[in-house]
Amino acid sequence: MIHWLRPDEPFPPVTAALADPNGLLAVGGELSAVRLIDAYRHGIFPWFSPGQPVLWWSPDPRMVLMPHELKVSHSLRKALRKRDYEVRADTCFRAVMEACAEPRPEQGGTWISAGMIAAYCALHEQGLAHSIETWIDGELAGGLYGVALGRMFYGESMFTHAADASKIAFVHLVRQIEHWHFGMIDCQLHTRHLASLGAREIPRADFMRKLQELVDYPGVTGHWELDDDLAQ
Repeated sequence: MIHWLRPDEPFPPVTAALADPNGLLAVGGELSAVRLIDAYRHGIFPWFSPGQPVLWWSPDPRMVLMPHELKVSHSLRKALRKRDYEVRADTCFRAVMEACAEPRPEQGGTWISAGMIAAYCALHEQGLAHSIETWIDGELAGGLYGVALGRMFYGESMFTHAADASKIAFVHLVRQIEHWHFGMIDCQLHTRHLASLGAREIPRADFMRKLQELVDYPGVTGHWELDDDLAQ
């Protein structure tokens, strides 16, 4: 039986999530900053299509990347060394989300609705949601966004308009948060793209234990600035 959230009601334990569909935990509630922060602190994220109520998920297993396990292919390393790009953080958060929301050939639609964009922009204004952006010739060519709490980064989505642009942003993110002693990136669900970069699935119980170790550390809040040359 799926749990319907009442206003201000706490989430059920993640162990109550359904096996099919994998990880569906609760329905309803709102996308307020308070609700989103509480969700991420407890290993839960929203994912739903326009027209649906808010759906909250905590799948088992969970796709994660440990920063020290990042894999950089020979071709990507070559692209990083070209330095014909600039990587910035938090200079156009809304534009990154809007680019991530654009239709893709392999998808029938987008889950990043106007309401989602407004909710995460509110988190960005609080210094908790961040964008990493690859710029080429003065144009936004690729990037990603996610949420940072303590020493946890929760990846949400990425996009690319040029070859390797999103991967370049991702490598810079990983190297930067590793420098800041972050311990884990939540990638949510398995994709071949993320697996090629070193992400792997772990049992939800292991994910929750690691999350609780990391989420209460003092975080790097406010708008981020990236250090030079960490991704080389």
